[in-house]
Amino acid sequence: MGKGGGCMPTKNKFPINEPAERPVSQTDITGSEAEGSKKLRIFIVFYSMYGHVERLARRMKKGVDGIEGVEGVLYMVPEILAPDVLERMKAPPKNDDIPVISVDELMEADGFLFGFPTRYGCMAAQMKAFFDSTGKLWREQKLAGLPAGFFVSTGTQGGGQETTAWTAVTQLAHHGMLYVPIGYTFGAGMFRMDSIIGGSPYGAGTFSGDGSREPSEPELALADHQGKYMAMTVKRLAQHHSLPPDSCSTLQT
Repeated sequence: MGKGGGCMPTKNKFPINEPAERPVSQTDITGSEAEGSKKLRIFIVFYSMYGHVERLARRMKKGVDGIEGVEGVLYMVPEILAPDVLERMKAPPKNDDIPVISVDELMEADGFLFGFPTRYGCMAAQMKAFFDSTGKLWREQKLAGLPAGFFVSTGTQGGGQETTAWTAVTQLAHHGMLYVPIGYTFGAGMFRMDSIIGGSPYGAGTFSGDGSREPSEPELALADHQGKYMAMTVKRLAQHHSLPPDSCSTLQT
């Protein structure tokens, strides 16, 4: 390792015995906590007008929850459109079982998965408005060092499966957060050509078409994989941070 090098993350996937401490709030269907132990928590924060992103989010939570010691917590961002506008757009009512997140609650997470539909190749205004409201966390860099990923929904195949995610990276950069794309870790599922499948190396995705198309099973499987992948990433980071100073030498090359 070069001069001035400190501890580097280990490539070994050790189990985590003592997850990092952080505040705990809500323990309803969005996430549960076993008595006497604190799980690492990945907040799955999304905006979904017609339900496509929500379906990905719910499957993503299942993936996160499948990794021992980690749980997914579902949250929606606030709606900024008036009810009469949503009615004219034929948007269905939001589900009451998923709470609306506040800015301060972001500090309780160990990692994030942000989901949103595209608007001209970028995130929807509702998600952008929420990021714009995080100024007080940005000023003190409260989210710096936390891992985060994206998942999206687009209307067409050329509608922004990649650009919607990579244009959102600027939000993470200004907060000092760590962007975690999935790459091609899903293996053969990323190369299927026998059907239309959303998603990219940037994250899971689905195509909504005119709104009548629902996420397919391959798309939901990719969302499940991204949940597991982020959960393992958060565990590795927590494992590294919990190592005593004397163990730094074992991680250097």
